[in-house]
Amino acid sequence: MRKGLVFANLQIKVMLLFVAIALVPLGVMGAFAIKTAEELILNMVKNQIEHVAVDKAALLERWISERKADLEVVAGSSILISLDREQIAPYLELVIDRYKVYSEVIVVSRDGSIVYDSSNKKSHPQMKKWFQESLAGKSYMSDIDFDPEQKESFFRISTPLLDASGAIKGAVCAKVGTNVILSMVLRVSLGETGECYLVNREGTFLAHKEPRRILTENIAQSESFKNIFNAGEHRITYIDYRGIEVMGASARVSGTDWALVVEQDKDEAFGGAARLKGYIFLVAGLSACGALFLAWLFSHYVVNPIRKLSLAADYLARGEFDRANIKINRADEIGVLYNAFGDMARQLQDRQQKLEQRMVLTESELEETGVKLKETQQAAARSQQLASLGRLASGVAHEIRTPLTSLKLFLESVESEIAISPDYEEDFQVAMNQIKRMEATINRFLDFARPQNPIFSLIGVRELIEESLLVIGPKARKQETIIQKSICSALPKIKGDRKQLGETLLNLMVNALEAVANRGKLIIAADLTELQTADGLRRGIRIDVGDTGPGIMAENVTRLFDPFFTTKATGAGLGLSIVYSTIQRHGGEVMVRSIVGEGTTFSLLIPIDAEPMIRKDGKHTDS
Repeated sequence: MRKGLVFANLQIKVMLLFVAIALVPLGVMGAFAIKTAEELILNMVKNQIEHVAVDKAALLERWISERKADLEVVAGSSILISLDREQIAPYLELVIDRYKVYSEVIVVSRDGSIVYDSSNKKSHPQMKKWFQESLAGKSYMSDIDFDPEQKESFFRISTPLLDASGAIKGAVCAKVGTNVILSMVLRVSLGETGECYLVNREGTFLAHKEPRRILTENIAQSESFKNIFNAGEHRITYIDYRGIEVMGASARVSGTDWALVVEQDKDEAFGGAARLKGYIFLVAGLSACGALFLAWLFSHYVVNPIRKLSLAADYLARGEFDRANIKINRADEIGVLYNAFGDMARQLQDRQQKLEQRMVLTESELEETGVKLKETQQAAARSQQLASLGRLASGVAHEIRTPLTSLKLFLESVESEIAISPDYEEDFQVAMNQIKRMEATINRFLDFARPQNPIFSLIGVRELIEESLLVIGPKARKQETIIQKSICSALPKIKGDRKQLGETLLNLMVNALEAVANRGKLIIAADLTELQTADGLRRGIRIDVGDTGPGIMAENVTRLFDPFFTTKATGAGLGLSIVYSTIQRHGGEVMVRSIVGEGTTFSLLIPIDAEPMIRKDGKHTDS
């Protein structure tokens, strides 16, 4: 219950609306900024990692190609083709010393005998594969291995020795150390967590910044390996062999089954985005505090005068005219409302005083002025109605009129100056439609309280009906309501106010549409009729507006035209009162026929030669 009272407070509503309007765009912009920053960082890190992987792989490929080319040059020299150990030994020692990458070179003749071995080993169990490849006329390159004595990774390359005629005379094999090139390849500048490593197709580490992992650990079951050798699309983020989410890219080393992998921890890569989130949350918090303060000032400026006016209206309703006399030094709409309320209170006080004076008349005076007493009673009833209007004005001012202009101008300013997210465009339009609905409620109240005098002219009844049907047509089609027309083709024109009669018909048609369910029926009929008036029978037009809705209960039919009576969940209860008043000003009548469960029909009986009814003071009056 307490929660409902809190949210029923207008000041709380204004504050929440002001804060929402101020913070929602900021929140949308913040979310967009964070998302954009994350995408930019993701793309930037992705491009950087991919470029590093491609560059490192290209560097390794180029280095391997150079080593193969070096060996082919050495194998093509006449010294090695001669298979003379005395000539080969100094030549290969010079090559080893000059290139600094060959730790071992072996020259083998075609029959398998070792001509020269820089390591002086007597057996080479690994010689079988590369020797057979060389005898087949092919170059050979082994996988990377690790030499625990030298603490260095290495691989072997071999090529056949060919004489001038192209015949294979033997083979040469070199053991290539990788410390120099891998130190360059594995070194990356990707923060503290960035790393580069080399794996083969079985998932075994061939090169790593931690030597203990080389040839001893396998990552074939990790997402890293699946992402490297997956034939489909490669993901930029995945769980690496350590179980940590990383951003990575890989590049295959051409001519081998090796892959070079470059990775960086995702948390470190997105550190900038995390800092940006912190700044945005800080700004949002400060903005929220500022918006709350401004909202409180704004709501206090708008709502406080309404509270005073509501309290004064209560005093006025209880007849405490002195306490209801309030003043305010403002020239805006609130000031105008205060002045209007003060004038109404003074008029009610004057009338109340006059009534009290008339109440002290003697019985004989009352008998002599019976007609005047009747007028006085009518004036008293009118005073009570005015008092009710005063309370209604208080309610309208409390709920609608005071914040209406400010909210409408504010929302229109927001719409013109701030780009509203498509996700909130519908909510914004709902708010504007509710403001327009409030304006319509005020207009109906003013139409009832200060009805305009009709401006009589000749009107075609058929055209008047068709214009109203044109307005309600879309609503009828939307709810699949059938419109059934029966309009006499020989209807004469009538004298009346085109605008007021059109609004009357439109009001009845809208009520009928609201009464029927989907696939219901709206019945419009017009024909000649005769009206019984004080001057006798007169020719007139009868316009029926019927529906197939649920009907109206008998006890409510007699109250339909009472001001402020309504059976709808929403509405001011003035529509049918205005209809009744308008038809009376045209010298006509309104009849209602309703059967519960079958429908309701309103009949407008309007004389063809209706004339405005003139009071003695020369003004139009209601009959």
